[in-house]
Formats: sequence, C-alpha cells, structure tokens
Amino acid sequence: MNILVTGAAGLLGGEVCKRLADAGHRVTALVHNNPEVRANDGSLVDVATLKGDVSCEKLGWDQATCASVADGHDLIVHCAATVRFDLAEADYSSVNVDGVANVLALAEAGSMAFLHVSTAYVCGTRDGPILESDPLPASGFANGYEASKAAGERLVRSSPVRWAIARPSIVVGEHQSGRIRQFDTTYAAFKLIAEGRVRHMPARAGATLDFVPLDHVVRGIVAIASDMERAEGGTFHLVSGQPLPVERFTGVIGAYPQFHEPELVAPEKFDASMLPALERRLFKRVAGLYASYFQRDPEFDDSQFRAFVGASCPETGEPFIERLIDYCVEDGFLRPSDASA
Repeated sequence: MNILVTGAAGLLGGEVCKRLADAGHRVTALVHNNPEVRANDGSLVDVATLKGDVSCEKLGWDQATCASVADGHDLIVHCAATVRFDLAEADYSSVNVDGVANVLALAEAGSMAFLHVSTAYVCGTRDGPILESDPLPASGFANGYEASKAAGERLVRSSPVRWAIARPSIVVGEHQSGRIRQFDTTYAAFKLIAEGRVRHMPARAGATLDFVPLDHVVRGIVAIASDMERAEGGTFHLVSGQPLPVERFTGVIGAYPQFHEPELVAPEKFDASMLPALERRLFKRVAGLYASYFQRDPEFDDSQFRAFVGASCPETGEPFIERLIDYCVEDGFLRPSDASA
C-alpha cells in the first residue's frame, strides 16, 4: 500500500514508518518542524518525506498538492498529536481535535482508510474493567490531553471514511532492551522522582500503571494498518494488560542504591504547598501533571486486539521496569544526585 504517516518525526511515528517500510509498504512521512524521521534505534528511516501542518486546513498545502497527496495514498496512519499535559485548551484543540478533522478531510478527499492513534486513557478517571467497546465518556477526564484525544476520536467515529482506532496506554521503552529514542512525557516525571528531586507523590491505595513496550505498540499499529479491511470499525487497546501497582513501581526505583523511592501519600493528606520550595516548584511544573495516574486503577481489556493479531503483550512487571531503568542509566538520562543521598 501507499501509506501516509502523520507525526512521522515523533517517537511513535518514526518507528511506525520504519516497520511499515520494512513490511514492504511505500511510506510517505509527514513532518512539520523537524524534518528527520528516525527509528527508535536512532537511525534515519529511508522513506519519502513531505512537509505539512495538521493544524492547518488542507495541512497548509495548495489545492494541487492536496489533491496529489489524496489521490496518491491508500491509507493514513494518524500519529500526530501533542502529548504534553500543561497546555491551554486552544493548543490541544488545534492539534488533537482540529488536526484530526483536517487529516480526516484529506482521507475523505482521496477515499483513503484512516487508522487513528488515540490513547487508552480516553476512558477518563474511572476505574475497573475498560473494554475496547465501551462508549466514550463525555466528561471526567484527568487533563486536557485526555479530553482532546476523546474529542478527536468522536470526529473519527462520525466520519464517512473507513476507520480503525488504536489506543496505546503509557508507552515506554522496548521490551527486551528498554531502549527509547527520546525521554519525554512520563520520563520527565520519572527522572525527578528517581533522582530524589520530588520525594512525595499523592497515590491512592490500589492504584496501578499500565506501562506498554514501544515495540508492542508499533507491531500492533502495523498489523492493523496492514489489514484495514478486517480492522475497519474496530477499536484496539495496545496495552500491557498487566497493571502494575504503584507501590511496586516505586519499589523498583528504591531498590537502586543511587536512586530515591518517593513517599506515597494518600491524596486527601497530600498538600503540595507544604513541600520544600524547590520540590514544590518541580512538582507543580512536572511531576504533579502525572499525579492523577498514581490515583487510578483502570483494567484495560485488549480482547479484540488479541483476537485480531493472535498474540498478547509480552510479560512486563518489575523485571521490565528494571530494564527501563537500566537503559536510562546506560544512556546517561538518569544520574545519581545530591538529592538522592
């Protein structure tokens, strides 16, 4: 197939481009500010690139370019999104909602299929079993990112194009090596915690985290993209399905003598204003943005995805977290500091 991948310069998009090209598809990588498309190992991916901006109508192209792209591709894999948790509503809307509408319009113009990469956390803050077939909630989201991704999904579901939706959970490094090309989002908070700069986190008893290896997510996206006829109309959780209790996650961090295990505080007893000045600033700017994930217990069911591909996510748990940490240390992202003494 001829496949257009949006967000191709990003962590997920770059690896998706590589795996699709390796599978024999002809890939066009849509890039914006960063023109480089790299796989997770850092190597440049040998695919055609095209500059465009999903937040603009017709992606900022003239009519001739728009028509040429629409006619020249069979499928769009829409990875482009802003994944930060500290933006204004207008910023989320521009990319995660209007951006979806603009790319859907391109898909409709070219009668292309559309694979939308969303997030498992469009479920909002509810706990317990989360089915792939559950309806999208109208409210109850932890942040603007989740709300905007749910709004983007609604646009996809109401579109006349042939669509499928892939929902990763918390994407981290590769399963065997722990390798990840860029340390952002969750890793920023993880660094502050491990290095002892944020020593207290509000955490609810029974809360869990669903960390999913990057390679499992990418394999899933490629499998769905390669069989859109069968996937059409489906929603697929690309998750570990092995929720890890928060205290076991922080316990792995504390098992490293050079790192710091944070004190987990019941949310009703946590008062950020009482933290030391530096910790208070770092909590507010970074770690606190992820605090809600230490207070939730979603149980993501991936039955539809497992039936589609005939495989499950490989085992995660504490050994996987150790591999992630080991890679962070080897790469120099995590370092012991005075704060961890």
